Amino acid sequence: MFMAVLLLPGCRHQAVPAADLTGYWAFRVPNGGTGYLELNQAGNTLSGIDIGFLKMPLQGSIQDREFHIKASFTHAGHTYGVTYDGTVQPQGISMVEHKPVTINGGGEMEIRGMLERTTRSEIYPAPLPLPALQVLAPNGLAKLPPMGWNSWNKFHTMIDDRTVRETADTIISSGMNKMGYNYVLIDGGWQGNRDAQGNLQGNARFPDMKALVDYVHSKGLKIGIYSTPGPRSCGGYTGSYGHEAEDAKQFAAWGFDYLKYDWCSASRIYPPSEKQLVYQKMAQALRATGRPIVYSLSAGSPGIWEWAPKAGANLWRTGGDITSTWASLEKIGFSQPAIASYAGPGHWNDPDNLEVGNNGVSDEEGRMQMSLWALLRAPLIAGNDLRTMTPATREILMNAAVIAIDQDRLALPLKQVVDEPTTKVYVRKLSGGDMALGIFNTADQPAQTKVSWSQLGLSAAARGHMRALDVWSGKRTTLAGDGYSASVPAHGVVLLRLSM
Repeated sequence: MFMAVLLLPGCRHQAVPAADLTGYWAFRVPNGGTGYLELNQAGNTLSGIDIGFLKMPLQGSIQDREFHIKASFTHAGHTYGVTYDGTVQPQGISMVEHKPVTINGGGEMEIRGMLERTTRSEIYPAPLPLPALQVLAPNGLAKLPPMGWNSWNKFHTMIDDRTVRETADTIISSGMNKMGYNYVLIDGGWQGNRDAQGNLQGNARFPDMKALVDYVHSKGLKIGIYSTPGPRSCGGYTGSYGHEAEDAKQFAAWGFDYLKYDWCSASRIYPPSEKQLVYQKMAQALRATGRPIVYSLSAGSPGIWEWAPKAGANLWRTGGDITSTWASLEKIGFSQPAIASYAGPGHWNDPDNLEVGNNGVSDEEGRMQMSLWALLRAPLIAGNDLRTMTPATREILMNAAVIAIDQDRLALPLKQVVDEPTTKVYVRKLSGGDMALGIFNTADQPAQTKVSWSQLGLSAAARGHMRALDVWSGKRTTLAGDGYSASVPAHGVVLLRLSM
C-alpha cells in the first residue's frame, strides 16, 4: 500500500463552509512526477478516479475544509492503495506528503509535492499528427537478445545517479560484463522539467546526464534511458508528447545507446489502433539523429509482435509488468512459447525483466525463470539490486551455460513437446548440432518426469549416444535407454544441453 497525506504545518482550522472539490486536480512533485485526480462532490461525499496508466476509483468525504479520500486496487499480483487526508487552503493548494509503494518491498519512500487544481486538457491533451504508415528497415542492432540491468523492478521511480554508477561498477567488479551483461538501463523516474528551449532535463537526482553517460561508457558498458509518447510516464514524470524529435536529439547528444519507450498516458490521447504509428514516429526520430540506439517498446499490446518490427523496434514487451511472485512468473513465462517464432536477430519478444534475487522469488524459481527466458531467447535484463545480491543470485545470473543457450547464434525458436497442467517440456536446436532441453514443474511439490527421445524427434541412430550437461548442477553424463527421467523441484526446472 502507499499513502499520500496532506499536511498543513502551522495551519489552524477555521469554521468555514465546505469547499467544493469537484473538478480536476494535479499532484505535482518538484523536479519530478505529476499525478491526477478527477473528483466529484455531492454534499459531503467525494468520488472519482485517480488517473494513471491504471485508473483507481476514489471514495471519500469532506467536512468543512477537512477531507479524506482513499482507493485501492490489485494489479499483477500486487495490491496498491492511496489515501489523501488534509485541509483545503484558501488559495486551493495543499502541501502533500506522498509515500508510494516499492515494487519489491524495500520500505516506504517519501516524496513531497503540491495538490492543485488543473484542467481536463492537461490530463487529456489533443492527439498530435502522426506519420504515414511505413515499414521501416531493420536498424542493424540487437543481433542477439540484449543483456544488462534495468532499474524499475527494484527501485521503481526512486532511482538516482549514484545507484546507476554503483550498479555499473558492480557489473564490472562481479564480472557480469564478461558474461554479456553490458546495458545499464535507467527506467522511469529520471525526468525533470523542460528548459526554455523545450529540452528535457534530468531531475535533482540526475543533475548531469552527460557526465553519467560518460561514466558508464568509461567502464566499457552501454547505457539506456526511458520515455513515453504521452505527456506523463507511468510514474507521473515528463514524457515525450509533442517533443519526440527534440528528445531523440537530446538522448543522442547525451550519448545514450538504448531507449525504452512506454505507453502510459498516451492511452489518454491515442486509440490502440494508432500505436504502430506512434512508435514509428519515435523510431524515425531516433534514426534521424544518426546515433545507433536500440529501440525497446513497452506497450504490452496483444499482437504487438506482428507489427513492432515494422515500426522500427528491436524488442517489445509481450504482456503486462512482471512482479516478484510465482504467480506472475508462471503466468507470463509460460504464455510466451506460443509466440516464440516471432523473435529473431534484431527483433525480440520481451517478457519483461528477470526477478532473480528479488524478494518473493526463491532461488529455485529464479533458476526456472532464467532457464525459460534462455530457451525463449528473451532479453536477459536483471531487475534486482546488483550491489547486494547473494552468492546464489550471482550464480544464477552468471551461469555461463544458460547464458550460452540464450545467446546461441542459431536463434531458432523452441518447440513444446509436453504441455500438461503442471509439467512443461521444451526443446530448442542450438548451433553445432546441440539441443537444449528444459523440463519444468509448476506444481507446489517435486515431480518425477520422463521425456522420451522420440518426443524430441531424435533418430534411432542418435538414441543411446547422447551426452548431457545439466546446466544447473554442472554434471555431465552419457544417456542411454529410450529417454531421460528427472526429479524436478517444485516451481523448478531441469535444464540440459544435449550433444552427440
